Amino acid sequence: MMKLNRPRWSPLLWRIALLSAVLLFHNPVVHGNDEISTESQPAGDAEQYETPTVDPKRMYFAEHFDDLFDGASDAIEKRWVKSKAKKDDAAEEVAKYDGEWAVEQPQRPILANDYGLVLKSKAKHAAIASPLLLNRPFVFEDKPLVVQYEVNLQEGQECGGSYIKLLSVGDGTKDLKQFHDKTPYTIMFGPDKCGNDVKLHFIFRHVNPINGTITEKHCNKQKDRLDDPFKDKRPHLYQLIIRPDNTYTIRVDHKTVNEGSLLTNFTPAVNPPAEIDDPEDRKPENWDDREKIPDPEATKPDDWNEDEPAQIPDPKATKPAGWLDDVEEMVPDSSAVKPEDWDNDMDGEWEPPLIPNPMCEKAVGCGLWKAPMVPNPNYKGKWRPPLIANVNYQGKWAPRKIPNPDFFEDLTPFRMTPIAAVGIELWSMSNDILFDNIVICDDESVADEWAAQTFDLKVKTLDRQAETFVSRVLKYCNSNPWMWAVLIVVVGLPVALMIYFMCFTKGDAKAEIGRKKKNDDYPAPEQEQDELVGGAGEEAEDDGRSSKTKLNAAATGSSGSRSASSAGEAYAENEDERDGDEAEEDEEDDEAQEEAQEMEAGEEEASSSDAPVDSKNSEGGEGLKKRRARKD
Repeated sequence: MMKLNRPRWSPLLWRIALLSAVLLFHNPVVHGNDEISTESQPAGDAEQYETPTVDPKRMYFAEHFDDLFDGASDAIEKRWVKSKAKKDDAAEEVAKYDGEWAVEQPQRPILANDYGLVLKSKAKHAAIASPLLLNRPFVFEDKPLVVQYEVNLQEGQECGGSYIKLLSVGDGTKDLKQFHDKTPYTIMFGPDKCGNDVKLHFIFRHVNPINGTITEKHCNKQKDRLDDPFKDKRPHLYQLIIRPDNTYTIRVDHKTVNEGSLLTNFTPAVNPPAEIDDPEDRKPENWDDREKIPDPEATKPDDWNEDEPAQIPDPKATKPAGWLDDVEEMVPDSSAVKPEDWDNDMDGEWEPPLIPNPMCEKAVGCGLWKAPMVPNPNYKGKWRPPLIANVNYQGKWAPRKIPNPDFFEDLTPFRMTPIAAVGIELWSMSNDILFDNIVICDDESVADEWAAQTFDLKVKTLDRQAETFVSRVLKYCNSNPWMWAVLIVVVGLPVALMIYFMCFTKGDAKAEIGRKKKNDDYPAPEQEQDELVGGAGEEAEDDGRSSKTKLNAAATGSSGSRSASSAGEAYAENEDERDGDEAEEDEEDDEAQEEAQEMEAGEEEASSSDAPVDSKNSEGGEGLKKRRARKD
């Protein structure tokens, strides 16, 4: 049998693709000063971090906590004051502000020598405060207020807040050891959550210019929910900017989440309405505010029967066969025992509990059979007259308006009470809440510069640690478009060629095997084969091949159509096996040729001796042909 020349491209392409992938994945792509590395480099970012400098000339308050960690428990008290107060409206055992504060690194250190203020306890009231730099209050005049700080909910948050308060100048903030929930503040800002209620507080206390009363004004909620900061356990940056033109902006991680005006986006509104409803005004007794009334001339139809029920028993239903009418559906539990502490005088006569009747389990049903209920076609319900327009309708009554005696118009709500200190007063069901990098200033660029040295560096480090190799390659390719061409040549082209040869050469190989099989099972006539072989020019080789062809033709003719059909079936069943080991096929082919030569020699001897043909030899020859067909 002729061996099939199978393509040798696939192994070569596999090797090329594998080598390209190894070179790409295990060697960084370098171009100029850019490099894609398969390993994150938090150490390099940690070396870049330096504690930001506090400049009292540019900042009213700045706290990084890095220099408050020296192992001593009272190191934090260098600049912060822990509250010793008690809540007025709480029980004695929970009224104390005994929450634990500490200065330490995050549970997952990000930057070297970076520390924060951590609330260690949960389910306790905790309060701590610090005065502004140089005890210089922030006065709302002609410059904006910029408040910025970081929060990392290291254990997540289910119920509790992580906001800060900007305490007002006054007697209430002179002794920060008495800082509590009723201490006057000017602004409260920060996230808060309890259950499914997620908030980002911005509350300012507005002073009534007429009578001096103070009202809390709550900012309207932002459009998008902020769920990630409460569950991702990463640091987040909160920034509030209030401008002299009464506009405000709230940002989370440098993204604006809420903005508007102090005059229009708060509840209750800063300025009360100019007119209010007259509290003395009363609705007249003869005032008719009914738009429609029942038609007084309508009468109930004679065929309207209000007594017809909405549902009736199905008149077509019949009781199923085998229904047990005399058997109760529930029976007393015979295995129940009266409790020993049962008192008939107190508890009444004891009765065993009822259980489903076992006899009803195999029956169609038990007890009194009732037909199922169906809608009543004659039901119309209670009759009511139709409604018509009321000719005496006077409209909806409303009290008259009178001037608001408490009306005022404050067009500059930005001018709030000056700020003297920063306070954190919390009650949380989560511990390890980390505060860091608190900044109060009047210039956005100062806050952005501080964030670039702290928060932005943390985010880059975390993103690099979480970044996969594929995302790094895509990011590098986007910044260096020439890399796309390299990827297409190094990776895309070998893969495309490999797919092509795997798909198309396999089909060509199967077709070639089918043609070879057909030629072996259905050989050409002897004359045509002799002519083809004679064209080669070698007589000895021609005689040998002709004798083999004769033998094959004789064997095929003796088996008839049965051999042809069996060969067709063998080809259909073993088409996939033809693509197997070629060496085994060659060995089988040689063995078949040797057996055929032995058969030919036996036939020549029988013909020369003019002996009768042995039926066993004939059957043996036919069996050999069958075995050969099965092997093929």
